[in-house]
Amino acid sequence: MKVKMFLDSFLRVPLLLGDKLQNEVLTLEEVESNSFHNSCTSPKISFLQATFNLMNTLSGVGILSVPYALASGGWLSLILLFMIALATFYTGLLIQRCMDAKSDITTYPEVGELAFGRNGKLIVSVFMYVELYLVATGFLILEGDNLNNMFPNVEFELLGFMISGQAFFVIVVALVILPSVWLDNLSLLSYISASGVLGSAVIIGSVFWCGVFDGIGFQQKGTLINWKGISNSISLYAFCYCAHPVFPTLYTSMKNKRQFSNVLTFCFIICTFGYASMAVMGYAMFGSDIKSQITLNLPTGKISSLVAIYTTLVNPICKYALMTVPIVNAIKNRFPMNYNTKPLSMLISTTLLVSNIIVALAIPFFGSLMSLVGAFLSVTASIILPCVCYLKISGNYKRFGLETVIISGIILIGVVAAIVGTYVAIVEIVGQI
Repeated sequence: MKVKMFLDSFLRVPLLLGDKLQNEVLTLEEVESNSFHNSCTSPKISFLQATFNLMNTLSGVGILSVPYALASGGWLSLILLFMIALATFYTGLLIQRCMDAKSDITTYPEVGELAFGRNGKLIVSVFMYVELYLVATGFLILEGDNLNNMFPNVEFELLGFMISGQAFFVIVVALVILPSVWLDNLSLLSYISASGVLGSAVIIGSVFWCGVFDGIGFQQKGTLINWKGISNSISLYAFCYCAHPVFPTLYTSMKNKRQFSNVLTFCFIICTFGYASMAVMGYAMFGSDIKSQITLNLPTGKISSLVAIYTTLVNPICKYALMTVPIVNAIKNRFPMNYNTKPLSMLISTTLLVSNIIVALAIPFFGSLMSLVGAFLSVTASIILPCVCYLKISGNYKRFGLETVIISGIILIGVVAAIVGTYVAIVEIVGQI
């Protein structure tokens, strides 16, 4: 059976469809061709299935970084988490309105194409692919950090070069992942990687257990606000809500499209509660000593900590291949049909993985990299682009009204946050190299 896949953006989990398609996963291939025909013939999903799919999409590795985001900006920055949740919820509804303007729209790039033609489709697609690439790179960094934390003092010399433990584990994990990127059928991995909700719940529960029963406690007072870290907080919070490329596929797959807003409401409330809970617990437990991934602060000798760490390790290994296949397919489509062979696919997949390793070794800073993704890509794709596309498609930019003022304000704030956050993240990365 041919495996289809779709872009799952910052934890991006596959969208599992109805009973007849439970072994298939949609991907960004639909962005490139005949997606409308496929969406019309595919079995539709119920409210509960749509809710599960979106919860999986929103529940990603961002859960590990929200305590660090809160520590960066101080307690009052938690307000920004709720503001970003509200803004991204609203832009999700704007995407729905854009799709209602033309019945055959099924993907996010097609929304951009409807608004600004081929250039709009290209811009949206580029942001999606770059985000996929950097998040996949973040997976390798995350794995290297956590394994190095579990097995410290792994360092050796090879051909005159000192190989650190973190670098060694990045390479080891890449070798483990390598066979999966050569697979034609990734449906088995899609089931495992679809455990975003369960994984997030397990991690939150494990952290809570560590705080209550393993002697860590919630005694850190922290700071009320840290203005220097506000931009970093905004970027990491935005990274948690960058699921918008999935919304069109989810919307068109629903039996009752009128329930889409209810699905958004329920999922955003639950996920925001989970993110806020993790942020508060982590900051209260470790204060300013919190690291970019809360699992790096957990004591490795406790069972609850090991459960959280192993849960964190398994999912990225399974998700890597699922997330890079759309990029591989996009590159393959640039070649003539007679070159689209299995060896070419393996070569592209391997080259992509090697490039991810190089970037992960050159920029082994998970928090800073995800901050860059959140500021430059997530804010743009999840906040700015939906607003701009809606104003163009609806024609509201031609008339002055309350909605136009609100959307224009969101765009302005988003642009400022993207520029400042990107600058701060790049400076931070350069300073650590």
